[in-house]
Order: sequence, then structure tokens, then C-alpha cells
Amino acid sequence: MKNKTNLKKGSRFAWSLKQSLKGLIVGALILTGIESPLQAQEAQYSKPSWYFGVAGGANFNFFDGSTQQLNAAFTPPTTFHKGTGIGLFLAPSIEFHKPDTRFGFIIQAGLDSRKGNFDQQLTDCNCPADLSTDLSYITIEPSLRFAPTKGNFYLYGGPRFAFSQNKAFTYQQGINPDFPNQVAPADVEGDFSSIENTIISAQIGMGYDIQMSKPTSKTQLVLSPFVAFHPYFGQDPRSIETWNVTTVRAGVVLKIGSGHKILQEEEEEVIAVIPKVNFMVNAPLNVPGEIRVTETFPLRNYIYFDKESTDISKRYVLLNKNQVKDFKEDQVEVFAPNTALAGRSKREMTVYYNILNILGDRMGKNPTSTIVLVGSSENGPAEGKLMAASVQKYLVDVFAIDANRIAIEGRNKPKVAAEQRGGTRELVLLKEGDRRVSVESSSPALLMEFQSGPDAPLKPVKIIKVPEAPIESYVTFKVDGADEAFSTWKMEITDRDGIVQNFGPYTKEEVSISGNTILGTNPEGDYTVKMIGTNKTGEIVTKESTVHIVAWTPSKVEEGMRFSIIYEFDDAKAIAMYNKYLSEVVAPKIPANAKVIIHGHTDVIGEEVYNQTLSVKRANDVKNTLQNSVSKLGITGVTFEVTGLGENEDAAPFGNTLPEERSYNRTVIIDVVPQK
Repeated sequence: MKNKTNLKKGSRFAWSLKQSLKGLIVGALILTGIESPLQAQEAQYSKPSWYFGVAGGANFNFFDGSTQQLNAAFTPPTTFHKGTGIGLFLAPSIEFHKPDTRFGFIIQAGLDSRKGNFDQQLTDCNCPADLSTDLSYITIEPSLRFAPTKGNFYLYGGPRFAFSQNKAFTYQQGINPDFPNQVAPADVEGDFSSIENTIISAQIGMGYDIQMSKPTSKTQLVLSPFVAFHPYFGQDPRSIETWNVTTVRAGVVLKIGSGHKILQEEEEEVIAVIPKVNFMVNAPLNVPGEIRVTETFPLRNYIYFDKESTDISKRYVLLNKNQVKDFKEDQVEVFAPNTALAGRSKREMTVYYNILNILGDRMGKNPTSTIVLVGSSENGPAEGKLMAASVQKYLVDVFAIDANRIAIEGRNKPKVAAEQRGGTRELVLLKEGDRRVSVESSSPALLMEFQSGPDAPLKPVKIIKVPEAPIESYVTFKVDGADEAFSTWKMEITDRDGIVQNFGPYTKEEVSISGNTILGTNPEGDYTVKMIGTNKTGEIVTKESTVHIVAWTPSKVEEGMRFSIIYEFDDAKAIAMYNKYLSEVVAPKIPANAKVIIHGHTDVIGEEVYNQTLSVKRANDVKNTLQNSVSKLGITGVTFEVTGLGENEDAAPFGNTLPEERSYNRTVIIDVVPQK
């Protein structure tokens, strides 16, 4: 048997393939070497869109299925199944893809060898049998090219159209090793019958472009290693039997393209024209500010939980044991929340986000007080109870509250729920508001005056707004034209004693500085202000002005007061619950001749027109209760101003993103302003 002959054929092919690939690479390097000096000192060019070249590689072929009837004249005594082989792939290549784009196409057409050797079989005479084939095609392979990052790496795939070119086989049969004197039959050479003349299949692959020349050269050379997979389906060489071929192809494409010349714009000499600037200083006559406000802020007795979580939300301020001794209810701003807040929302919501700490502090100071934590979850009472247990654990672990003083329950919905049976609108927002732990208590030390029951707010927190100099009281320095004229500008402010203060540098046209910052401890003073600007060319420009500055002083008049009452969703009846609080706590604090400003608000859930009507009703109910109360108390000269603002987000006291913000927007705010 001539097994050695087969091996030599495979070796010659491997050597030939190796030499072909080596020739491609060497040719690329030679062309690159020639290209580089030719392009030196020339204009720059873009990347090409079209590339022309040659692809070469190895087909790693894997046979499967079965074949026995090789042609009409010859059928060996055994069936052949699996096999492997390596064949040559060599084809011209055309490629198109615009620079910095993802999609393009590739077309290659050439020699596609699917040669190989079947695994050796034994005949009935115990004789080894070998079958090899030089099967090959002329192939045409159009592909869609896709570069995910618009870079050098790309994927490609498309159909394969193969036309039969060589269908030769060689059959060899050896002798029975038990009879060494036998003579092996002659090799049988021929062509397979029933070969499909046209094969339509598919292929998918990936490659990477390696630039072999300067990326700005006119003629650009690229070497692109690739690997492709040709699955077995559609690749049955014969119309009879079940023999099929799967191929993995690996190789390189050497391609060349021509870029377009990049036109260089001639630089024009720019003559800088320095704009003129005007320097102005405005120092307002600072009289004492308006009124200082003490706010009695209601503490909502709900702790809202994030969806699918039974842990306390990170929005709430959570202390450790060592911080408890430093916590004071009237100084909650020391422990600010992580949530981004602004304006009134920042001050009041800092109080609310400390609700657990306020509750723990009050329970610690009132050892007979008890609470019930009722967790409500759309996922059932068990999860609601876990939510309540999280709050209980925090109060026990951090504030050392006896667990026996804190009962926990779980429910599907809170006792006072926003989502009602049959409701279909804005359910997501309503469910967010109902996913909470409610704090219930019958201990007066924890609750708002005259309140009790499951929806009773906790005792409010007093917030004293420390007066600060309003921005309108600041000294304004304005440099008209600074944006165009200067890269930066600064100021030297000199008092009558020659003491100089420096401010800046600045880049914007207008700057405001507190008069108190300039004056220090002085109540007023005269100053010379020198503006020093540096223009675009580095030259210095100066302007001078004088100014008389008066210090801003806090209000000396009687302080104002603010109260709020909060409502449940779609509820205008909270006034009944707050009636005693308004008549016996708020009304007695209203001085004679005061102006009482009442604003009604709602959240954004529901129809805008309905919310507007609801806010007006709430505000008027509060006004009627207070008006009757001050009349009974004999307080005269009080005027009322009532406005319903509905869901107007520009006027809303809080945001509407989180359930706690929407809860606090369901409110009536009462401002008591003393009149001179």
C-alpha cells in the first residue's frame, strides 16, 4: 500500500502554501519600502475607500457523512466516513469601505481547494483501505463588511458560490498483515460521479487591517490577517450519499488602495482688534432685610422604600452608634442627606431625611413611648414586614431602643392608600407612594398636637432660617465687552487708608461680591476700584471707578412664621384632622394687623384642572378655619391672601421625582407676616 505517497503529497502542499504566504508578506514589505521614500515630503492623502489585492490562505477541511459508490465503474468494499485535509485558497480581492464608517463590502473569486484524506477503513479481508480526493472549486464569495468601532477590526459574512473544478479521487488498498506475501491490488484513480457542479453555501469571518505604509500616503498598503468559518450545510459535494465538508480558513489579504489628496487651507494672518470695554460698579443702599422666618415643619410619618428592596433607602440619613450623642433635632443640617437638593427643598427635606434619627432621639428621651411600624408592599405582607423590620433594627441597633417598644406588621397596602380599587391612571407613581413603612403611635410625646391614629403626622420640627445677605445686596462689578476683550480680569479695591484687597481673576463680564466681605467690620466706606484686564495678546488694560459701600444688616423687625399641613393623596378633608391644631396652635400666634398668606399645592398625579380646583379648596378650608379662630380670639386687622397653585411645578415647594417629595407637595403653606 502506498501510504507514504499520500503523505508526501500533503507535505508538498504545506510547503507550497508556506512559500505562497511568505511571498505575500515579503512582497508587502518590499512595496512598503518603495512607497515610503516616494511619498516623502509630498502632500497628505486620506485613507482609500477602494482596495484591490490578493487573498491567500489555508482551508482546514473536515469530512463527515459517508461515501462508498465512488463512480459507476468502482465501488470499494467498505464505506468511508470522516476525514481531514488542508487545501489552498488563493483569490483576487476587491474591497470597499469609506474611512471612519462601519459598513462596506468584500468580493473574492479564485481557487478553493477542499482536498483531504478519509480516515482509513478495514475491508472484509482485514485489509486497510485509504481514500483521498483533490476536490477543488472556483469560488466567488461576496461579503458584507462590518467594523463595529469604525477601526481596523472587522467582521464579514455572505454567500459562497462554488463551481466544481477538480473531482479526482485515489483509492488504495493494502494487504492483510497476517499474510505478508500477498500482493496489494493496484491503486484506483478516477473522478467522483454525481458531483454537484454548483455549490451554494455560506461563510462568516473576521479580520484585522495592519497598515504597512504611512496612513497619509497616496498609495496605501494594508496586510489583513483573517479567519473564516464555512459550515457544512450546503456543502455536500455529491448529489448522492451523505458526504459533507466543513471548512475553517485562515490566511492574509494583501491589498492596496489610493487615497484622495487633502487640500491644505492657507493660513491667513489675523490682525487682532481689541474691543473697547466699559467698567461699572453698583453698590446698593443696604437697608435692613425683610423678615426672619421661623417655620414649623410637619414631619411625615412615612419611610418610603425603593422598588424590590427591603433595606432602608440610601436617601435617608443613617447614623452609626458613635454619632448618636452628637445628633440634635434642631441641628439636623449637621447630618445632610446624599440626595441632591436645592432651595427650600434642601432645608425642609434635610429634616425629613432625618426622620429615623428624630424618631430614635425622641423615643430615647421619652422611654415610655411606643410605636407600631406597618410595612406595606405590593408583593405581600411578608415583604412589608421585612421592610418594617429594617426600620426596627436600625432604631434598636443605633439608638438602643428596646425592641419590645417597637411592634411590626406587614400589609399589601397601607391603611391610608393612594392606589384605589379600579384605578388605572399613573399606577406606577401611586404604587411608589404606597411602598412604605408607616409610623403609628398613641404616645403624645411623638405626635403633632391634638393628633392620633394611623395617618397622624409626627410632631413637627421648628426650622429657624438664619438671615443671610440677599444677592440683591451685593456690590456688582460689570465689565462690558470682557468676553471678547480679555482672557481674564481682576480687581484691586483700595480704601481711604491705602489698604488694598485683590479679587479675581475672572472670565465672565459680571461679578457680585458681598459688601460685608469688602467692608469687614466697618459699617460703610469709600473705595477706589481698579479693574486690570489682560487682553488676548497679553497686553494689560486698566479702568478705575469709585464706590461707597454700606454693610447689609439683618432684620430687626418681628419675625415671621410659617406653618404647613399635609394631605393624603386626593384628599381635601385633612382640614378636619387639623382643625384643632389650626384653631388652638396656629391662630393664637397670629398678631393683630398681620397678613396671612395661604398657598395650596398638589403633586403632579392626576388631571391638571382637577388638581388646581383641589388646591383652591384646600387653601380656602384653611383660610376659613383660621379666619373664624382669630375672630373668636378677638385678634383684629388680620388680612388673608389665598392662592391655589395646583400642580404648577415652577411654584411647587418640592420636586415631584420621589414619593416623599410628592407627599410634601400635597400641602397648604401658611405664612404669617407681621405688619408695621
